[in-house]
Amino acid sequence: MSVLEKRLKDRSNSKCELCGNEHDLSVYNVPPQEEESLDNSILACKTCITQIEDPETTDANHWRCLNDSMWSEHLPVQIVAWRMLSRLRAEGWPQDLLDMMYLDEESLEWAKATGEADDDEDKIVHKDSNGNILQDGDSVVLIKDLDVKGANFTAKRGTPVHRISLVWDNAEQIEGRVENQHIVILTQYVKKTK
Repeated sequence: MSVLEKRLKDRSNSKCELCGNEHDLSVYNVPPQEEESLDNSILACKTCITQIEDPETTDANHWRCLNDSMWSEHLPVQIVAWRMLSRLRAEGWPQDLLDMMYLDEESLEWAKATGEADDDEDKIVHKDSNGNILQDGDSVVLIKDLDVKGANFTAKRGTPVHRISLVWDNAEQIEGRVENQHIVILTQYVKKTK
């Protein structure tokens, strides 16, 4: 167990900071923050993390727990609560909770960084070369040899890139590790793997 995970377990009494589940807990780093720390991360269960990362699996009733967790004194918990309430606002009840929630300007900027509150036509959607929607944490394969600028190597066609990160303000870019280098890759040159 990492030091951060231990501190998050102490902070949350070994419960998911969103729904209170006590099983399958892990550290979730709140995007787009890259550094795992107490100020950027939450302790969440597998169910919550799966639904956060894959909107297709979202079960609105599961998120009624936000009625309590949105009042957390910890900012990363508030950020995730705000994002999930924004995603679900068409259900009605989440909009009522959002209306009660307050985030200062800087925190609201962080909360909106993933585009969760954008209307669908304004939302930035990352798609691979076949039009499949990409999410943070997906695995992709390069479909073309790519010369990596600033590094002295070529990323070869067929190279797998695991646990990608989306570039939140550019639908045509993702980030990932190739040959132990953190690089930016154009989505038109990747294919999502299952």
